[in-house]
Amino acid sequence: MAVTTRMTFLVRLGVALLVVAAALLIWLSNLYFTQVYTQQTRATAEGQIALFSGRINAELQSSNVVPLLLSRDTRLIAALNSGDFTASSQRLISYQSELGLQDLLLLTLDGRVVASADRRNIGENFRDAPFFVEAVRSNDTIFSTETVERTSNFYFSRILKSERDPVGVIVVKADLDRLLDQWTELSSDIIVTNTQGQIILSTDRSFVGQTPEEALRANPSDSLFGRAVQATGDWTGQIESADGYVRDNPVFRLDAKLGFRGWTLSYLSTFSSVRERVNAIIALEITAMALLAAGIFYYTSRRAYRESVELRAEYSELRALNDQLSREISERERVERSLQVAEQTLAQSSKLAALGEMSAAVSHELNQPLAAMRTYLAGAKLLLERARPEEALSSFNRIDDLIDRMGTITKQLKGYARTGQDSLVPIDMRDCLSDALGMMTPQLEQLDVEIIKTVPRQPVMVLGDTVRIEQVIINLLRNALDAMTGEPEKRLEILLLDRRMVSLTVRDNGEGIHDFENLFEPFFTTKEPGAGVGLGLAISSGIAGELGGRLIARNADPRGAVFEFQLPRLTTDALEAAE
Repeated sequence: MAVTTRMTFLVRLGVALLVVAAALLIWLSNLYFTQVYTQQTRATAEGQIALFSGRINAELQSSNVVPLLLSRDTRLIAALNSGDFTASSQRLISYQSELGLQDLLLLTLDGRVVASADRRNIGENFRDAPFFVEAVRSNDTIFSTETVERTSNFYFSRILKSERDPVGVIVVKADLDRLLDQWTELSSDIIVTNTQGQIILSTDRSFVGQTPEEALRANPSDSLFGRAVQATGDWTGQIESADGYVRDNPVFRLDAKLGFRGWTLSYLSTFSSVRERVNAIIALEITAMALLAAGIFYYTSRRAYRESVELRAEYSELRALNDQLSREISERERVERSLQVAEQTLAQSSKLAALGEMSAAVSHELNQPLAAMRTYLAGAKLLLERARPEEALSSFNRIDDLIDRMGTITKQLKGYARTGQDSLVPIDMRDCLSDALGMMTPQLEQLDVEIIKTVPRQPVMVLGDTVRIEQVIINLLRNALDAMTGEPEKRLEILLLDRRMVSLTVRDNGEGIHDFENLFEPFFTTKEPGAGVGLGLAISSGIAGELGGRLIARNADPRGAVFEFQLPRLTTDALEAAE
């Protein structure tokens, strides 16, 4: 009962914490993403306003140069002098098409249009138009504007002279409406105001003729429902910082000077994109929190029943698995112990087999000192009979030396026959090589093998087991002797190198290796049946791996085989720590 009450309390506490965390997450997300997206929107607006300013300035500057150029057109001046305007309109049409102008007008001094890119204007009279009146009075290019039904027209005009006498006026109508048509697809609005503060150009034509304050006067929705939707939808809190309203939407305003007659370009961007992106993120967070809460409620409602069923099933399964695992562990331990014993027995059997093969050569080696001892004993007996004890003592000393020599031979064989030790100690590889060659000396001498040995003068230290290292070396030497069977001249090269890895190389001049894939596999041999069981190289490779090294085989050039026994070099620090 107490456990159930405590669980209920924890569930309620978890739900309360989840609600608080959700509210805090939504609030922080609102603040953070509002700031980020507002900055992004303003940065985009700054880039757009720079682009639009450049486009308008470029359009006005290009239109400003055209009247000056056309005022020097000799054909137009000749037409005004002659009164023949049959080709003038076509000429103006070609100029209008090439320069991207809205219209081109050629007027006489009485203000009548005699040629135009828009032929509908031919015959009209603009004697009272500002662009005509001011152009007649001035020798420079005149700029003027005209607003008709929320539409602004922009004119550049200049007088044409023939031999310093005025003959007519050329009028260029700038096509700024074309730029507006390209920008009307934007979600933002653009307005251009003159020095009097009136809007003369806008993507929203209803703004033309008004001041920016009149156009952007705050005009929230009049209906109660509209104001409620507007207030609840403003998660970003941007209404307070809005510079005005465009079509009931709050906007911020960026201004830039055009550099043309004091005009100002204003970029009006709404906060709708900011609200939409922030609201989308908050909606995703709310959905995720709701799904998480639903999952928690479902989990807690099903947990008690599921646990009661699963615990019973798991208890029986775990008990069965535990019993099975205990049996498997016991069986594996037994198998591992048997395997270790078998491996040790196999390695020892390999060594004993090698001893058996060396026994004939060793017996021959022992027969020589035995025969010498018999001779010395006979001589000593004869000397004693003749009362010459001092000379007999010399014979006894020689017999003692022969006994020491025989003891050395048997000691080497006895040491090789013993099993290896478990702990690893610092070993000089030169000593292991010397002892192994000592045990193999009788066989090497019987087979008349030429030995070329290269060994460093300083100690070559490794961390290992003397018995096992000697076993590997003897296996390599025996393998080399077997490979040189039948060779008229037998040559064995032994090289010991002290590098990052200590390397002992044994090279023979036999036939070489024919099967590298199975070379180190147990019971693989190329000898005649009864001459070997194929365990020497397999055991040697295993010993090298156990000591942290490896055994490598390759063929020599032009013939022969090379076996390289590598072990990690024992550094000075490791040697001092081992000592």
